[in-house]
Amino acid sequence: MAAGWAEKDDQELLAFIQEGSHPAFAELVQRHTQRFYRLAFRYVQSRETAEDLVQDAFLRLWENSASWQPQRNSQFTTWFYRIVVNLCLDWQKKKRPVPLDEDLPLVDERETADEVMARIQEQRLLEKEIASLPERQRTALNLCFDEGLSNREAAAVMGVNLKALQSLIMRAKTTLKERMKAYL
Repeated sequence: MAAGWAEKDDQELLAFIQEGSHPAFAELVQRHTQRFYRLAFRYVQSRETAEDLVQDAFLRLWENSASWQPQRNSQFTTWFYRIVVNLCLDWQKKKRPVPLDEDLPLVDERETADEVMARIQEQRLLEKEIASLPERQRTALNLCFDEGLSNREAAAVMGVNLKALQSLIMRAKTTLKERMKAYL
């Protein structure tokens, strides 16, 4: 009977598949795999993925052969095209990682733990040195850099003219640079 499978049409093979016939299923797979593979490949542009999708479609046919109803479906191929197309569309909707370019160097630009600790320590030292500045210099720095006030606004808050504020800021910066050199 093995030689007779090739002479049967798709509907006859499907009837045998519904009864659990492995040879009928093998004949149907052999007969249509290339057609459905080409269809899947046009959707997914990947040989492996197209093969997987067609294999999945045939597996679904085997596991749920009762879903083929000859009285409702015109032809096997028309019905099976819908299954393969739906699987392809579902695959396209899934979020997948984008493959990396093999020539792209992978560089982790995040700070290392040592760099983070050094930055934190440096910030603490700077804050300690700012706290030791004369009160007017410290106030000028805090208003302009921490509070984000313009020099003119900071001068008004401190009750000094603009040149005096700028002088306070310059003296504070110079003092901090000198003191921080000792730590670095």
